[in-house]
Amino acid sequence: MVQLSAIQADITTLEVDAIVNAANVSLLGGGGVDGAIHRAAGPDLLNECRTLGGCLTGEAKLTKGYLLPAKYVIHTVGPVWHGGNQHEESRLADCYRNALRVARQAGVKTIAFPCISTGVYHFPKQRAAEIAVTTVQEVLADDKQIEQVDFVCFSKSDKETYQRLLE
Repeated sequence: MVQLSAIQADITTLEVDAIVNAANVSLLGGGGVDGAIHRAAGPDLLNECRTLGGCLTGEAKLTKGYLLPAKYVIHTVGPVWHGGNQHEESRLADCYRNALRVARQAGVKTIAFPCISTGVYHFPKQRAAEIAVTTVQEVLADDKQIEQVDFVCFSKSDKETYQRLLE
């Protein structure tokens, strides 16, 4: 059975099979988690991302981890919050579903997710956490491959939100 946990950490330092990048559609780096992952992975990550042709909201694409402790980076593009009337919730759930699908295809056993879309994309944090936890639990209900999922939080309050949902 898969173990789910909430941690407060720098996702770029985690020794897991794959970390998920809350990317933008270009996949060419940006601010927040995206920028931190690109900086920590080194220039080869950007070079590989240039070959991928971008990524649509809700989709996911795989690259190597390069200088990161993680073997892979799974890039997914979360939705920008526009009040909830533009399918933002289903698109956010798609980020988690597709990242896990890509992870399974790559043979990943341990994976770490950031809080997707809750920074500059302004998705409400509580609702985003609920979608993240529920979607991961549903997708991995019968999964025998993925053993550990970490929800990596920037702040103590975000971590506490995830911990409450995981209880």
